[in-house]
Amino acid sequence: MRIYIADINDTLRTIAKKFNFSIETLLSLNPNITNPDHEVAGVQICLPPDSHRSPPFSDIPNCANPFLYPFEYYLDQWIPLTSIEEMASKEYDFIIAGTGFGGGAVLWRLCEKWRNTGKRIAVIEAGDLVLPTNMNNIPTLNGDRNMRFFTNPKRWRTISTVNSISLDESTPLKSSPYYFNEFFGLGGRSLFWGAVTPRMHPIDIAQWPVSLKEMNRYYTISEQMMNVSTEYVKNSTFSEILLNRLLNNGFPETSLLPIAADTQPTQFGNVHSNVFFSSLEFFAWALSLSSFDLAVRARVAKVLTDQGKTVGVEVMSRDKKKYHIKGKNVVLSASTFETPRILLYSGIPGKAIGHYFTTHSRVEGMVNFLTADFPEILGTAGVLIPRTTEREYQIQIGYNAYLYELIPRAMQEDVWFGASGVIESRYENYVSLNPDKVDDYGIPELEIQFSYSLKDKEVIQQMIEGIKSASVAAQGLLRSLCLGDPGLVYHDMGTCRMGIDPATSATNPDGQIHGIQGLYVADNSVIPTSGAANNTLTTVALATRTADKIMKHF
Repeated sequence: MRIYIADINDTLRTIAKKFNFSIETLLSLNPNITNPDHEVAGVQICLPPDSHRSPPFSDIPNCANPFLYPFEYYLDQWIPLTSIEEMASKEYDFIIAGTGFGGGAVLWRLCEKWRNTGKRIAVIEAGDLVLPTNMNNIPTLNGDRNMRFFTNPKRWRTISTVNSISLDESTPLKSSPYYFNEFFGLGGRSLFWGAVTPRMHPIDIAQWPVSLKEMNRYYTISEQMMNVSTEYVKNSTFSEILLNRLLNNGFPETSLLPIAADTQPTQFGNVHSNVFFSSLEFFAWALSLSSFDLAVRARVAKVLTDQGKTVGVEVMSRDKKKYHIKGKNVVLSASTFETPRILLYSGIPGKAIGHYFTTHSRVEGMVNFLTADFPEILGTAGVLIPRTTEREYQIQIGYNAYLYELIPRAMQEDVWFGASGVIESRYENYVSLNPDKVDDYGIPELEIQFSYSLKDKEVIQQMIEGIKSASVAAQGLLRSLCLGDPGLVYHDMGTCRMGIDPATSATNPDGQIHGIQGLYVADNSVIPTSGAANNTLTTVALATRTADKIMKHF
């Protein structure tokens, strides 16, 4: 530390300039001087050592300019992509086919556990880049614009059932078949799902080859990753009042709706902008943990095996060129329809592959409420009447029926009551290849054999009565009631169900195809029985568990 006696007309600023120190440094050393421009003649000024002297302008290096000093490679899109040609020149430890919730969860878990190990992972998506987040996070995709965007036939493939469905033995079959839909795009259906995430009821899990204790462990892991809670609808006056009415009028199990929504505020530089969860958040986590190659517009047509071991996949580009991607392990996460289609077209043996197809039956009601019975600010409605031992269905109330606050507000509002029912897992419901009809790639199209059993029809009748009772308990007026097309529920599952017996299941309890080393399934298709709960949380839990089993065996 040095002392300088200020001359006439000196200020702290002129002294800083004279001795080539920063004004901030002198202010910190001379706290008694609060104004750097006041004259300080005769005052003792503390000066720092010469090492603190500011370097001449010419000695300061230029800041790095990213436009002059290029990166090793640039991004053309919002996520790094790899060409299928480049993939064909490598050999991977793991190949993941499909990028929905199952594929995303497996990728995240592998990258989390195998960071910095050098393991090579390839991810292949048949669709293109569509959106970087769930559509509910995008302001321009609200109202009916979201469905006009996602029902575009460029992104969908429709599969019809061979037979139609009747409600009872005396009712003739409906004249038109039912339709099931496949969506193609990075992130799959996670881009537009409703984010409702209840757990399966223990009575349904009791039939599975996975214990309830283990399922609860993976449910907890998945809920934490997906931000599942009831916070989104908590304290919404409409939800709370409907909840209390149902609790007090015959539905004591009712709860607020669990939703995969990040409700944390953006603060301390931590941005919480993606409220509704999608598989792309799994990809974001994976990118921060490890490296992987991702190809889009590349369709996995076949799994390649040699003497009971997986050796890779055959992939077709949009221009119909075939590529062989070498891999020691393959995880099929292509969907309840596309995964068995790949297995069947590959000639993978298995009596149960494609069979035991199930979904949820659906009864929908619109219930009218007088808004005068509620406080001024309604909020949204999100309530769940869960499945119980006696009740083989659940009722989901109001979610996605956003009640925008209009001035003046409407005198009455319609709220959606949707019941989802258990459907029996039967060998007679299945998907199969149609050798007489092929797609643009020369691959046989799928056809679906699906019908309700007598038990299923009994549950549907119970759902009808259940919605009537729930509407009365909630003190609303049931305006309409209809039977939903099962193809529009989007809860399809079971075509590669897990189990112990190869005669009645496609995979073992770890998700590996019976008899084929290194070939796994991680999507809705492995769920053994339908239950009544929305199946996304269960898909993520089982996929995460399968990833852990893979790493243990590997």
